[in-house]
Formats: sequence, C-alpha cells, structure tokens
Amino acid sequence: MPALPATIFRMGEQDRGRIQRGRVATSLAFFLFGSALGVWTARIPAVKERLGLSDGRLSVALLAFAAGCIVGMAAIGRLTDRFGSSRVLVPAALLEGVLLVVPGYMTGLVGLCVALVLFGAAHGTLNIAMNANAIEVQRADGRPIMSSFHAVYSIGGFCGAIVGGFFAGRNVGAGTTFLIVGAAVVVLAIWTSLWILPSKTVDGETHPPRPESNGRRYVLLFLGFLVLCTLVGEGAAADWSAVYLRDHLGSDPGFAAYGYAAFSIAMTAGRFAGDPLVRAIGPVRLVRGSGLLAAAGLGVAMLIDHPVAGVVGFGLLGAGLSCVAPQIFSAAGDRDPQRAGRALSTVVSIGYLGFLLGPIAIGAAATVVGLRAALVVPVALALFVAASAPAMRTTSTVER
Repeated sequence: MPALPATIFRMGEQDRGRIQRGRVATSLAFFLFGSALGVWTARIPAVKERLGLSDGRLSVALLAFAAGCIVGMAAIGRLTDRFGSSRVLVPAALLEGVLLVVPGYMTGLVGLCVALVLFGAAHGTLNIAMNANAIEVQRADGRPIMSSFHAVYSIGGFCGAIVGGFFAGRNVGAGTTFLIVGAAVVVLAIWTSLWILPSKTVDGETHPPRPESNGRRYVLLFLGFLVLCTLVGEGAAADWSAVYLRDHLGSDPGFAAYGYAAFSIAMTAGRFAGDPLVRAIGPVRLVRGSGLLAAAGLGVAMLIDHPVAGVVGFGLLGAGLSCVAPQIFSAAGDRDPQRAGRALSTVVSIGYLGFLLGPIAIGAAATVVGLRAALVVPVALALFVAASAPAMRTTSTVER
C-alpha cells in the first residue's frame, strides 16, 4: 500500500489545531459570560446602598435585567442563523464587558433600569451565540464536549463572585469593580475573536435552512419546558436552600450557606464529568440517570430531616441537574443545524422563565403547605425530566 502524502497529515494537524483553538475561544466566552454575571450579582448590595433603593425598587431593577435577557435571547436567534454564531458572539462579548460597567455609575432608578435592560440584552444575546457556537465546535470536534463549556461557565461565575467579594471587602465601589472586570472581559473577548471557529457559510451566508415544520416547533417547545424544569431546581437551590436549612432544619446561618455551596460545587464537578459520561452511555441514559439522581438526592434528604442530609441532598440535586441543560441544548441545535440559533432562542428563553418564576412559585406554595412540601416541586420536575430523556435522541446522536 503506497504511503499517504505528508500534506494529508499536515492538513489533519492544522484542522485539529484550528478546532482546539476554537474550543478555547468558546470556553473563554463561557468564562467571561459567567464572570460578568457573578461580579454583578456580588455587587448588587453595593448598588442598592449607593442609590438608596428599597427592596421593592431594587426588584424593579432586577426585573429590568431579566427582561433585557429575555429580549436578547428571543431576538437574536435569526441573526445567529443568518450571519453565523461567530459573527454574533464576538460583538456580544465585547458589549458584555462594556455594558457591565454602566450600572455602576447610574445615579437613579430609571437610569439603572435602562442600563440593566441593555446589559441584560447583551447578556442574553451572548448566551444564545456562545451556545450555538459551542454546538458548532462540538460538531467539528466529533465528540460530546458541551458539558465542559457549561462547567467553564460555572467556574466563571464563581470567579466573578470571588472578585466582587474581594473588592467589596476592601470598600471598593461597584463602579470601579465593574470597570476593572469589564476591562478584563473585553480583553478575553478580543482573545476569543482571534481564535474563534468561524461558522460555515456559503457565499457569505449560512446554509439555507429547511422549511420549519410544526412538529419540530413542538419538539423545541417541549425541550424548552425540560430546561424550565431543570432551572426551577437551580433557582430553588439558589433562593431556598439556606432558608430551608436554617428555618426548617434548625442549622445556624453559617452552616445553612453550605447547602448552596454544595449544590454549586457538585454542579461544576458534574459538568466536567458530563462529556466522558455521554460518550460512555449516551445522552438518553445520562439525562435519565441525572434526573433520577437529582430527584432521589433531594427527596431522600427531605425525608431524613437533618441539616447534614439537607446539604448532601442539595449537593446531589446539583450533581443530577448539572448535565441536563447541556444535553438539551445539544439536542435542540442538532435537530436542524441551519436553525440552531432559533432553536436555542426558543429553548433557552422558555427555560430561563423557570429560573425566574420557579423560586417565586415555590415561595407561594410554601405559604400554603410549608417549604418542605413545596420543595417536592423540583423533585417532581426532575422525575419528569428523567422520564422525558428519550427526547435527547436526534439523528446525529448515538441512541442509547
């Protein structure tokens, strides 16, 4: 058999290097996305104090950010499909760093709301673009890597919160904090622009999509509902874990904080484990097992009724939910690669409502039946996700 030309091997090495640089670039986008959100969240109390806002007026500002996120996520899908995710991701990442700074220098509630709508719109746009680009990188790489991107996002959120807490502890103003972190975000966005994997185009435009069927639209709505179920659990852990441990299990405030800490650490670790797991057992079995782990972990912990069990339960909830959303995003994008942006806009926008409204619904239920009974909601939703795991099957996945 004649030897293959050396140029073939060189081209293979060049392609592999290009894909790996693209993977780094997309990871940087996920990291800066998480960092910006983490530092904003950490400095909300400083913004509240600086402007003298009541809890009610602050909630209006936070609602403005959420509204901006939803608008950005819902509106950007078609542009992502038309121009390619890489062409949307880079300007969105740059705007993420620039617009992060603005809320720190507003002098009133109206200005703060406007600034947060703009920051939220950039944040929502980046969310769709980076996930669409992650699907393209995963497709080019030829193996499941979506969970690792979301693990990097979790690390970014942690780093942003740590940096925000560091500056808060040294009485550095929120504006200065946002200016420093925003500059770092812009630097990372520039790095991303140099290495990002370009979206495949034909004559300057993306491949023309196939006509969208009602069946596909219904599938995407269902996948969005599955993300909503997952994010209800995330929101419940963020907003209610400490309250449950302190007020219902009698732990001290310091120990009560361990509930969400366990959830966050387990979620990050689970996302790093997600890619090897999906390669080993497939997305269907992974999502089914993840939903069962989340439901059993929190459900059994509530039956044991002890603070340590509560911390372990929230940790298992985080581990179980960690791999679900990345697999749903992959399934949505793979159903029609030429419409991945629009698919993600639908799925992520619906899912985000779970994070916003889920904790409120649990709080409302808690006033009627008590918090322990209300926390059955994320348990039941995790079971529903497990039962719905076959929805992860697409023509491009191994059906297991």
